Amino acid sequence: MNIMGIVLAAGQGKRMKSKLYKVLHEVGGKPMVGHVVHALEQIETQRTIVVVGHGAESVQAYLGDRVEYAMQEQQLGTGHAVLQAEALLGREDGLTVVLYGDTPLITSESLHEMIRIHREKGAAATVMTAIMDDPTGLGRIIRNEQGGVSSIVEQKDCTAAQREIKEINSGMYCFSNRKLFEALSQVTNNNAQQEYYLTDVIGILVGQNEIVEAYCTPDAMETYGVNDRVALAEAERFMRARINRRHMLNGVTLIDPANTYIGADVQIGADTVVLPGTVLKGCTEIGEDCVIGPQTEITDSKIGDGVHIRQSVLLEAVVGNRSAVGPFAYLRPGAKLGEQVKIGDFVEIKNAVLADDVKVSHLSYIGDARIGKNVNFGCGAITVNYDGFNKQLTEVEEDAFIGSNVNLIAPVKIGKGAYVVAGSTITHNVEANDLAIARERQVNKPGYAEKLRKKFYEKKRQSQNK
Repeated sequence: MNIMGIVLAAGQGKRMKSKLYKVLHEVGGKPMVGHVVHALEQIETQRTIVVVGHGAESVQAYLGDRVEYAMQEQQLGTGHAVLQAEALLGREDGLTVVLYGDTPLITSESLHEMIRIHREKGAAATVMTAIMDDPTGLGRIIRNEQGGVSSIVEQKDCTAAQREIKEINSGMYCFSNRKLFEALSQVTNNNAQQEYYLTDVIGILVGQNEIVEAYCTPDAMETYGVNDRVALAEAERFMRARINRRHMLNGVTLIDPANTYIGADVQIGADTVVLPGTVLKGCTEIGEDCVIGPQTEITDSKIGDGVHIRQSVLLEAVVGNRSAVGPFAYLRPGAKLGEQVKIGDFVEIKNAVLADDVKVSHLSYIGDARIGKNVNFGCGAITVNYDGFNKQLTEVEEDAFIGSNVNLIAPVKIGKGAYVVAGSTITHNVEANDLAIARERQVNKPGYAEKLRKKFYEKKRQSQNK
């Protein structure tokens, strides 16, 4: 069966009071419309049409060629928005699922179930519904004796008895595609807002004695629409709880889930422990048996098994198995650590490949470098990679030792097993197994410290007597 999707994402979202297009506001580290499109991808829609309007370019820049686009130049109602997809889908046979770009909590499981009911009942339309403790302001579902939908009654039109109904219309549907567009052609804008409403399609189909069914989702929050920043925060809270629960059920320990922030696309292996204050974002992958945090931020990075990362920031970095990072380390884009690497406190790594067993324990900067196995960097050692015009490469071959407070002025190469003495500034290559020292000779002046003190105190006394 051919399944298609239409996502309504043309609204400007004035209540968000934002320069950012409404459906691009993030929930769970991903734009809301991204969650909706992902749900449709999981039910394997053959075609997905996103109806865009104000801010269309930004939505297209984000979604790219994952979907097709239809333009709604004027926002004349939900029925009018769906009608913009007719040129693309009007002649297709199959089912069409209609969703909203600001409902990020919708799941593919609920979409599958709605489609299952739709097919089993041979329905022309199936409405996704939910039970609300307080349905005020929402359209009520009126069911017939067979349990199907006889009508959707808006709050303002409800009788006293209908107002007591808790089952509401989510605004999300599954339609027989041809019947959807046939009914849309009959929808009018004869109402106070002079808009074309998608709900009118349900009344038209019922009037034609078509079967209209309902699927009531067990989680009402799946239908939650975001219209302002308050609702955005509420959706974030539910999304975070859902994501955290999924990881915990998959064998990940979250010490304090309420203070752990994991993006929707993050992957974490079993027996990894995530400590409070940790933020995991983007397409980050974390292996098994790791300890992450506390107070750690990792974005679009790949972490191996058995890794410990404490109070650090990683961006587009790779960390090999059984390595340790932090506390207070910064791994910037292009940082690639081998296995059993130690990156200590206040160390920054950028665009550098560090082979297995490298140690950079404290107060160092390694940028634009290739570091061989079993190299040790002493405290305060840095690669001086920028000459004011270009970034230059530093190479350190395996088993070399770089002493404390050493400056390696790139481009420069330190050979295998070489030893660079502490305090040196290296401007020329060092051959394998050589010892390099580049610093001024120390001069000691016996007793001179006492002379300096006497001179200082005499000046101080004279100043006080003036």
